[in-house]
Amino acid sequence: MGIIRSKYYGIIRGVTVGIAFLLQIVTMVLLSLYLIKGFFVVYLLLEVISVITVFALVNNAESYKLSWILIILLLPVSGLFLYFMWGRKRKNAKDYRIFRETEEDTAKYLVQNEEVAEDISKQHPNKVQISRYLRKKGFPIYNNTQVTYYPVGEEMVDAIIKDLKKAKKFIFMEYFIVSDGKVWKDILEVLTQKVQEGVDVRLLFDDFGTLIINTHHFKEDIAARGIKMSIFNPIHRNVARLSFNYRNHQKITVVDGNVGFTGGINLADEYANYIVRFGHWKDTGVRLYGEGVWSLTCMFLEMWRICNEKETFIYDHYRPYIAVKEDGYVQPFGGGPHRNPDNPTEGAYTRMINKARDYIYITTPYLVLDQAMLNDLINAAGSGVDVRIIVPAIPDKWYVYMVNVYNYGKLMEAGVRIFEYTPGFIHAKNVIADDECAICGTINTDYRSFYLHYECGVFLSEIQAVIDMKEDFLKTQKLSREMDLETWSKRPLTQKIVQWVLKILSPLL
Repeated sequence: MGIIRSKYYGIIRGVTVGIAFLLQIVTMVLLSLYLIKGFFVVYLLLEVISVITVFALVNNAESYKLSWILIILLLPVSGLFLYFMWGRKRKNAKDYRIFRETEEDTAKYLVQNEEVAEDISKQHPNKVQISRYLRKKGFPIYNNTQVTYYPVGEEMVDAIIKDLKKAKKFIFMEYFIVSDGKVWKDILEVLTQKVQEGVDVRLLFDDFGTLIINTHHFKEDIAARGIKMSIFNPIHRNVARLSFNYRNHQKITVVDGNVGFTGGINLADEYANYIVRFGHWKDTGVRLYGEGVWSLTCMFLEMWRICNEKETFIYDHYRPYIAVKEDGYVQPFGGGPHRNPDNPTEGAYTRMINKARDYIYITTPYLVLDQAMLNDLINAAGSGVDVRIIVPAIPDKWYVYMVNVYNYGKLMEAGVRIFEYTPGFIHAKNVIADDECAICGTINTDYRSFYLHYECGVFLSEIQAVIDMKEDFLKTQKLSREMDLETWSKRPLTQKIVQWVLKILSPLL
């Protein structure tokens, strides 16, 4: 009975947040109507403030803010309320300060081996700018790291469990979504056994992503097993700031400092196709073995410290202790809203696109592009680069799919080839260029990943995994239908109108 009650408690938490969000929307609309009818002078004053806000945004017009300009112009008062509640960057917020201070402290342990940096400059003169950019953002590049690419989630889940069973010192797991099911039960069984063997096991979950499972019973059960757990950004503290903003979307598993995983896979059954949601769930990830795992370890420790301000670590206790001899380069990196307007997650993607000479292949569930990235893709295609993008044919969110489709037009006009994965939902977040380099991680091509969420990925260069990712892309393309401009232009008028409206509101999606 306790488990059932806890499950309902989780559902109630989710419904409560949803109701709070809807009430905010309704309140803003009603307040605007009330003001225009009964207090026209106040309404007029707010319109003037809206105009002033637009001018302020224009003077500091990141692509994200340009979208807010459109919202405020179309909805002068309601849009103003929306922006001040959910669109503004909290420049002096305590959590941003904590992020920056923790990053500065962690940077002391992320020291670049200059020989490795020099080697990639010689081997890879065309793409080295991508690596230099990430190094300047605080993320070293490594060699001596084996990389395994997983083209489906079930293969990666099996690999994670296999490595968890080998843990001797510690296990770190950081995920956005955890759901009760086979994946979680199998992992929890291994984690429990490892605690009994004296392994330090730490779990870091996002509160919004674990909304249903994260109940009092769940926390008590985890604690009783001896597992340490922290929750990132509890939603009840931020309902007034639109609780699904500023989420921890990172997905990291580290075992003993020697093995690290990241990619699109969360700890839920659909990611491994144990249950069917939106058809076949196509996801990807990578396993690092060797020196490059150190950055993933530091990312986890950094986020753990942000959630537990008083806790300190002796970082060197968590370094890799195995020797791997491997060609090629890996460069794990991360980003978040405290890094705006130059967030490494978007910066790495744009530099990949701009440096491509022969081809750039992208898989993403959400093609919710800002104007800057839209222009980058158009310019790449216009310069003769073979630009291909695979998105889902069966979406998980209909309104995001509408924006995806809206964006097809300008891209296809420029020569970009777009494919929809017909077997189901593609959740993979990959970018591959010129048989030379690739990125695999948690980063979607949307506003949330580039401006609002905390994300991570791995830049790969001169390594077999890059070719594996390319071959997987081409296999996936064969299972997908190619979109064409003529069919796109003939879609129903009502659909065009809905897509146009949602495109304007895309920063909120």
